[in-house]
Amino acid sequence: MKAPADVAMSGQRFLAGPAPHACSFSARPAALESEAASDAAAAAAGADPMNSVLGKVRPILEAFTSDDAALSLAELVRRSGAAKATVHRLAQELVTWGLLEREGCDYRLGLRLFELGQRVHRQRILREAVQPYMEDLLLITRETIHFAIHDSLDVVYLDKIFPHRGLNAESRVAGRLPLYCTGTGKAILAHSPPSLFVDVIRSGLKPLTRHTVISPGRLRAQLDVIRQEGIALESEEIRLGYASLAVPVFAGGTTLVGALSITAPTYRMDAAGHATALRTAALGIGRSLA
Repeated sequence: MKAPADVAMSGQRFLAGPAPHACSFSARPAALESEAASDAAAAAAGADPMNSVLGKVRPILEAFTSDDAALSLAELVRRSGAAKATVHRLAQELVTWGLLEREGCDYRLGLRLFELGQRVHRQRILREAVQPYMEDLLLITRETIHFAIHDSLDVVYLDKIFPHRGLNAESRVAGRLPLYCTGTGKAILAHSPPSLFVDVIRSGLKPLTRHTVISPGRLRAQLDVIRQEGIALESEEIRLGYASLAVPVFAGGTTLVGALSITAPTYRMDAAGHATALRTAALGIGRSLA
């Protein structure tokens, strides 16, 4: 099974203990008392969840992108928008729990997060079910193959395999992209309840390239065709020069669980030639999940 390429497996872990003196930071007692009082007041009043402890932890963890090996305390403060004392205190606790690790004066995501992620039952079952079919598609098409699921207004890529030639840098395992402008997203959106389309429109259709469909009427018409034909073709809406052909995947033929796609440079995309293999793979995955 393939693990995300951006997970660093290190033989050394920094789980506890003070940081080196050169990068130490001490919050003033008054600041900590004020912060604790603020947390208590927010909890008592049932205030905005973002003011809770977990609400403050989330932006710290989400400050890391796939391109970040490690981040300094100052950068965590800047990206999270939280007070320096808050970020320092929570980062130290996250290190103790293994959710963050120390790398000199900086912080990096801890392997505990990866371990927890591997326990997500539904995603693990889906990945195990789709991988043989994705590998078959790769052998047939020699193009990049994705499997994605729906989460909120995005697609999240559970798996991606590609030949050595030209890979699509816009997607990555566990990465997410908007429903409205991806092949997998359009395939899912076309077969989802109308309320999801309404939510997508309300959130705004923002162009990622000059070809991104940002007209609600045009998107609706596109989805109608996809629903009728059972296949979605997206061309240069995410990345110039690339196209994606996608089909929905139904467990047991009835329950929508995700979408399977082939991505290739536009000049090489053979939609007519790849459609049958893509549909056959989706049907096979659906039967294996029944």
